[in-house]
Amino acid sequence: MSTIDDRTATAARAGFLAIELDGAGWDGTGFGSPDGFASLAEAVLAAESAGFHVATFADSPRAGRVNALQRAAYAGPVTRTIALVPEVDTVYTEPFHVSTQLASLDYVSGGRAGWIATAAEFPETAAAVGRENVSGTALAQEAAASIEVSRRLWDSWEDDAVIRDVATGRYIDADKLHYVDYKTPEGFGAPYSVKGPSIIPRPLQGQLPILAPASIVGTGQVPADAVDAVLVTAPTPELLTAEIRDVRHRLGAAVAIVGELDVVLDARGQAAVERATGPVSGRARYVGSAADLVDFLEPLLAEADGVRLHPASLAVELDELARWVLPELRRRGALRAPVQDGTFRDLLGLPRPASRYAHPSTTAGN
Repeated sequence: MSTIDDRTATAARAGFLAIELDGAGWDGTGFGSPDGFASLAEAVLAAESAGFHVATFADSPRAGRVNALQRAAYAGPVTRTIALVPEVDTVYTEPFHVSTQLASLDYVSGGRAGWIATAAEFPETAAAVGRENVSGTALAQEAAASIEVSRRLWDSWEDDAVIRDVATGRYIDADKLHYVDYKTPEGFGAPYSVKGPSIIPRPLQGQLPILAPASIVGTGQVPADAVDAVLVTAPTPELLTAEIRDVRHRLGAAVAIVGELDVVLDARGQAAVERATGPVSGRARYVGSAADLVDFLEPLLAEADGVRLHPASLAVELDELARWVLPELRRRGALRAPVQDGTFRDLLGLPRPASRYAHPSTTAGN
């Protein structure tokens, strides 16, 4: 979606830090636990005060818990600078609803919303919604279609479609609403079509930045130009930089790169190695002191556009990161300043795009 010319030189010089807010905490001390934060608001405000640029919200089917997008929407009105980026499934959630809910998140957060588009195999979810299980290459196919539908729907209202014309009694200029007329390509597993237009106005950012795992982006999967950033994983911290370079070479410089890193720090009189007992996530895991983490992140932020940290304990690691790691990275010039009253696109150095339907021959009002 973006081009290399879109991303400013400022965005390329220093990196940003994201924190996984509630999928983190391998030892269970996320918010809502006796030893963690009392509320989601407390946790996201602590991350914002620490200087994190982005808070992400993991998602997985779990009875009794609101989904990641709803938690991000709750965090929107209580924060001012931190971008809010939920994971939203592209396989078992209707694309029209994904698009409209994310547009609403952009409004309640003042233009700080993003989307981690996920495509995972969930047999239980497939059974619950009456679909056959989706696996293999079909997962990326579902993700690509959902992203394309969402982008078209976000463009389906021109920016000046809401006119509030009291004299004529018209709230909307129907000539500025547009059908998206999307149909899934030939060979699609469970084909569908979306007529449009959307049911809410164009998001504040025009197009929300979309992130996806690098593993599902590329030739024959989700097109690289359909996303704005990819999440890159590696088995060890030592291999993460090399993997970032490989992904950038494969996808080109127009796509921002975000490295994924689990973090366990020496804290509260306990050595990190004694606390690193949680399950293996598949991500690179840093185990050590805050000072050594700074030395590790500084060159990594020069290679990647950003790094997403997954703390072992949200309460414990966030405190250490706020006290020692982020201030020192800022002092060294490795970390960009938070964008005051800005958008997530501003953080990524992306301009606000025009609607693709701004001058169509056919409109929804005709």
